[in-house]
Amino acid sequence: MKILMLGWELPPHNSGGLGVACLHLSKSLAKLGADIDFVVPYEAEHNLDYMNVLSAGHVDPEMIYKGSAYISADIEEKRFKQGAAKEMFSMRDIQKNYCNFVEKYLMEFKPDLVHAHDWLTYEAGILAKKNFGIPLVAHVHATEFDRGGPNGGNPLIHQIEYEGLVWADKIIAVSQATKNIIVEKYGIPPEKIDVAYNGFELPKDDDYHYDGSSYQYLEGLKAKGYTVVSTVGRFTLQKGLFHLMRAAARAIQIHPKMVFLFAGDGEQKDQLMRMSADLGISQNVIFTGFIRGKQLRDIYSISDIFVMSSVSEPFGLTALEAAHHGNALVITKQSGVGEVLQSIVRYDFWDEDKLAGALVNIAESPALTHTLQDGIRHEYTRISWDDVAAKCIQVYDEVSKHKRNRF
Repeated sequence: MKILMLGWELPPHNSGGLGVACLHLSKSLAKLGADIDFVVPYEAEHNLDYMNVLSAGHVDPEMIYKGSAYISADIEEKRFKQGAAKEMFSMRDIQKNYCNFVEKYLMEFKPDLVHAHDWLTYEAGILAKKNFGIPLVAHVHATEFDRGGPNGGNPLIHQIEYEGLVWADKIIAVSQATKNIIVEKYGIPPEKIDVAYNGFELPKDDDYHYDGSSYQYLEGLKAKGYTVVSTVGRFTLQKGLFHLMRAAARAIQIHPKMVFLFAGDGEQKDQLMRMSADLGISQNVIFTGFIRGKQLRDIYSISDIFVMSSVSEPFGLTALEAAHHGNALVITKQSGVGEVLQSIVRYDFWDEDKLAGALVNIAESPALTHTLQDGIRHEYTRISWDDVAAKCIQVYDEVSKHKRNRF
């Protein structure tokens, strides 16, 4: 089956879990015989032998994965590479160029199906369905209701999401919670939506070696009995980091030997730094900035507890990555990954007292820590991208069968 996959990022040119999910899903689909052309909006080398990666434009990938999906200010300050157009480009301009590329592609090639990931590619997917009659599968990794809250977000993105979901022949949601949002907020019939939880690919640990010298200060604190608590992600409203910071202050009051790592970057960084100072815990809080690759794995390796404090998290691949490195997991009830894990502590994102209590209990109880770490080790290894790909193939077959029956 020939699949035109529409995505916005692939590692190493990615800002988060979306690119990781697209990469591993495509790899597993290829093992099942799918012939994939994957379109990205930027120009870069990926060197993948199991699918063709097509560049929709000459824009530098840094402008995409470090730019905001909502605010194009960062992109508007930069230009396309030398030799390309000289005028400034916004995120919407890049999306328009992406659509133009897909239209030209479809004039020459006729895939069996288009698989579009998240709102940034939905307009191109709609174009393929409306103008060329290509069946469309929309994959929802997050909605604007996750990113912007139930009463907020960007109205334009809400409209694009709605249109993409309406035009899609089938929808794949990464969790039951995400499916519920699609049904309740966008009025999509539940029978149109299949749930396919994200998978996890075990890293090749023989290629990775933790270097303690990178975090000598933290190693020194751990030698003195400190517990290291980490969180990883964008510093946005969605991630609930203000709640985590206040919970950290309460936990430190009870158990002073705790240090918190905030790994990532985003619009709330300055506010979070000021908050740690105002709460009197700045000496117990470390901001790493945006990290990836080995630096990120080192953070997981040195951490004892990983917190996912999201107000709304459709899945949460970082939790599985942290579990692989031996972290005990504390996750909000509003995080989709909690639907497939049991050896975790769950709490409502707003319940700062419960979060603080959970952190103290784990820090003060080696037995509880061992139970959580051992239990999660047996759970995350059962989550496979091959299973996700098999589910996608079922969806593809259903869509293709429906198309044949119409003619």
